[in-house]
Amino acid sequence: MSIIEKLSVTAVRNIDGLDIEPIPTVNILHGENGSGKTSILESIHLLASGRSFRTSKIEPLISSDKNEAVVFARLIDGKEIGLSKSRRQKHNLKFRSEKQSSWENVARELPCQILDSNSFLLLEGGPKARRQFLDWGVFHVEHSFVENWRRTKKSLANRNLLLKQRSPDLGQIAAWDSELCLAANKVHRARTEYFHVFLPLFLELYRKMNGVDVESLKIDYESGWDVDKELKDILLENRDIDIRYGATQSGPHRADLSFKIGRNRAVDILSRGQQKILVSTMKIAQGLLLSQALDRKCIFLVDDLPSELDQNNRTAILSQLLSMGGQVFVTCVEIAGILDSLPGHPKLATFHVERGTITS
Repeated sequence: MSIIEKLSVTAVRNIDGLDIEPIPTVNILHGENGSGKTSILESIHLLASGRSFRTSKIEPLISSDKNEAVVFARLIDGKEIGLSKSRRQKHNLKFRSEKQSSWENVARELPCQILDSNSFLLLEGGPKARRQFLDWGVFHVEHSFVENWRRTKKSLANRNLLLKQRSPDLGQIAAWDSELCLAANKVHRARTEYFHVFLPLFLELYRKMNGVDVESLKIDYESGWDVDKELKDILLENRDIDIRYGATQSGPHRADLSFKIGRNRAVDILSRGQQKILVSTMKIAQGLLLSQALDRKCIFLVDDLPSELDQNNRTAILSQLLSMGGQVFVTCVEIAGILDSLPGHPKLATFHVERGTITS
């Protein structure tokens, strides 16, 4: 089960050494800004995915006086996951005492969703953030997706390398076109099938969350090419353009989600608080869909929930998270802002964080 029973963190940012035993429901991490609350969430996310949600660089992640950061978790069913990340050497990831060459097994075992300030990128950021959001869901419900995604990535890399050459080998480009199309069509089909299940579930939740403009909100999945045509024909038609730019202009790597209210982009209409409700509902819907498909609960990491949300909206988000029955980690400066927003009397654990340590 995807519930952390014990978490140990060493040398992640300002955390020198920390051990906590979270409960399966709500865990509140409170303390002053810079105390290390978010670093605990970051450690969980790092263990689950191999990536920080705050930076793509290793240097700021590891404590300045250490050469290696270590995160360990024991799950409620006894499974153990350990990660060491070094400045100079390759990471070392172990799952059930076996070294892992990729994060695939761990990511499936420990599905995590982060709700933080970067969540706004779903609306105001570039297509990459929206593709990552979509592919997270597809990865968890369609096991063959990751292999087809890797084939697509490899084909694109080789095709683009050929396109950049002074005299591109058209025969080799055609060969990689064939490989790309085979994988790309499977990636597109998996994304489409997932999105068709996800969208009505999201809209139902958005209504429950009292999201604004729910009747006029329109979300579309865009494949990255004109699906009325075969991708192989588009690649052939646009080959000269691709050679000119040294990159493939059409394909699943150009996929996107569009959010509109009427004729306008949603990001141009909604306030920051309204945007936060929308993107939070998007991620909650993904967690719910994962639970329905796999009978596995998603772990939610919620950083600074009170920011830009009034009490009613905080309550709406927490109510939905609690109803899903998964493990939740929430950070805040003032604990009252969370306690006042919790519906009913759920079982919860509180951890006061100060200078990278738990004081109570």
